[in-house]
Amino acid sequence: MKTASQYRAQAREVLGGNIFSNKWLMAVVVVLVYTAILGAASSITWGIATLLLSGFLLYGFNRVFLRLVRGGEEVELAALFDGKDNAGQTILLGLLSNIFIFLWSLLFIIPGIIKFYSYSMAFYILNDNPEYDWKKCLDESTRMMRGNKWRLFCLHISYIGWLIVGAICFGVGTLWVQAYMQAATAAFYDDLKNGDITVKVEE
Repeated sequence: MKTASQYRAQAREVLGGNIFSNKWLMAVVVVLVYTAILGAASSITWGIATLLLSGFLLYGFNRVFLRLVRGGEEVELAALFDGKDNAGQTILLGLLSNIFIFLWSLLFIIPGIIKFYSYSMAFYILNDNPEYDWKKCLDESTRMMRGNKWRLFCLHISYIGWLIVGAICFGVGTLWVQAYMQAATAAFYDDLKNGDITVKVEE
């Protein structure tokens, strides 16, 4: 089982090894466009369009990094909009997962965080299984993350130092860190899918 540092090392490797490599810079562009679109949609429509667009864009966002981790392919900005091929399911999955996470958050913040990590693999699963409906994706993500939510949380927390440094650089540096973290998360999912991380089975 890989440690957080091993996932970070894998992420650096697939991103080209340094922050000014072509792959890493293109990944930064993907992060920038993704956040800019969601930010603009939120400011214009008070969050309504964001709810509808979040799943559509997150599907493509995860697809970019999943391809990168699996095949070392060049990062393509156009892949960010691949959700158009399965728009109904991506929008529905994004909308309902956000609603469920919000409702769990009303029970205090911790249940919302737990549910966020339970659902964190849903869009990767939809990428691999476009025939799945939203419920199947959420159920499968919940199953895969059983016993693994803490591991992924620790992986994300291990980037806190990088995020602080990125924030100091006028906030621009966080774009590089987000690309770095996303690549590591995609690698984590791939290990889950391939059985390299144990998934707990309900008794």
